[in-house]
Amino acid sequence: MAKAKTVFFCKECGYEASKWMGQCPGCKQWGTFTEEPVVKKKTAGHTNLVNAVPELLSEVTASEDQRIFTGIEEFDRVLGGGIVIGSLVLVGGDPGIGKSTLLLQMCKELSDKEIKILYVSGEESLKQIKMRADRLGEFKGELLLLSETNLDSIEDTIRKLMPQIVIIDSIQTMYKEEIGAAPGSVSQVRETTGILMHLAKGLGVSIFIVGHVTKEGVVAGPRVLEHMVDTVLYFEGESKASYRILRAVKNRFGSTNEIGVFEMQDKGLVEVNNPSEFMLQGKPEGEPGSVVTASMEGTRPILVEVQALICQTNFNMPRRTAAGTDYNRVNLLMAVLEKRLGIQMSGMDAYINVAGGMKINEPSLDLAIVMAILSSYKNRSLDSKTLCFGEIGLTGEVRAVNMAQQRVIEASKMGYNVVILPQINKENIGNANVKLIGIRNIKEIVNLIS
Repeated sequence: MAKAKTVFFCKECGYEASKWMGQCPGCKQWGTFTEEPVVKKKTAGHTNLVNAVPELLSEVTASEDQRIFTGIEEFDRVLGGGIVIGSLVLVGGDPGIGKSTLLLQMCKELSDKEIKILYVSGEESLKQIKMRADRLGEFKGELLLLSETNLDSIEDTIRKLMPQIVIIDSIQTMYKEEIGAAPGSVSQVRETTGILMHLAKGLGVSIFIVGHVTKEGVVAGPRVLEHMVDTVLYFEGESKASYRILRAVKNRFGSTNEIGVFEMQDKGLVEVNNPSEFMLQGKPEGEPGSVVTASMEGTRPILVEVQALICQTNFNMPRRTAAGTDYNRVNLLMAVLEKRLGIQMSGMDAYINVAGGMKINEPSLDLAIVMAILSSYKNRSLDSKTLCFGEIGLTGEVRAVNMAQQRVIEASKMGYNVVILPQINKENIGNANVKLIGIRNIKEIVNLIS
């Protein structure tokens, strides 16, 4: 019996090759190729759902009326102002993070507005979905449920019912009979997503796809999907923490890097309208090594606490630990402190933490990290109503950051009286309700720690 013909796919980017290779030529990752059967293509190809007729750019009309508001402000913010009709959206995240709960809450809000929704689940039975829905509250409108994994059957149902919103939970469980590979494989995920994309664009149906990723991030599905969908949303958060962050990393219809903050409660996800207040809960008062900074997430300023612990090492090589920020950036800043301020930290262990589990990599965090390190090293606390932000260069200069005005306004709203910032930013800010202290070099911050 002849052996079925197979090809090799990269699990990271979907690159196709006729033989196994150690390194993928597309994404340069090692050990990502997997062998799968050849996809049997239909001779007729995909059916054209829309007659392709060229149109003049001046004659094409686009308006904000083509968006559907979900009723969840944080969700609408991340989407760019609501759901775009005919869009294909991927919602990814770790297992159990709350992806299905968020989408079911969205269905609840939209069904109350008499919007026709089809929820397709390949992982749960209809009774399990009903149990989760009862926990979220009463559904006043109609929500159509379908427990199916065969994409041909799902496609026929969508064409017959013509819903406005479709939820696919999850894409790893969907399969097409013509493809010999198992559900969740690269070829299955790529083919099924392509069919859903044609349905969304041709029928004007907004489709949400749930994509699972393991804790190691090795599942290929969501990574291949990112190149095919219109919007990529990632649900982040620590499993033991109550808050969740919905982050847009790709959005053809709005701004990227926007975030929505939610809190997981017994009855589902609750919006956090003031993330700064939420992130600063439990902040110690008057303790050395604790500094508050203002970080920008998209267009929203969020105040977070940066903590540092500097202590004498017991080993030949001091230990460096960074949680919530870039480890290499912390080492760089400590080298700047040693060189420019003459502080010997070669015999000190350094532990840096962004409280609350936030992950921040923007340069404006530099000044807060340096001040927290100095505060812990000198065992002297910074005033509890003082906030700081700024980027630090290798020569010790404090460089300007973007959107300084919004950061200062957020600090004022949260009751902070003093803001330490780069001198260039101070000169460009008009009247402020807080005291502004502009600095040009890190040597000037030594006297600010009492």
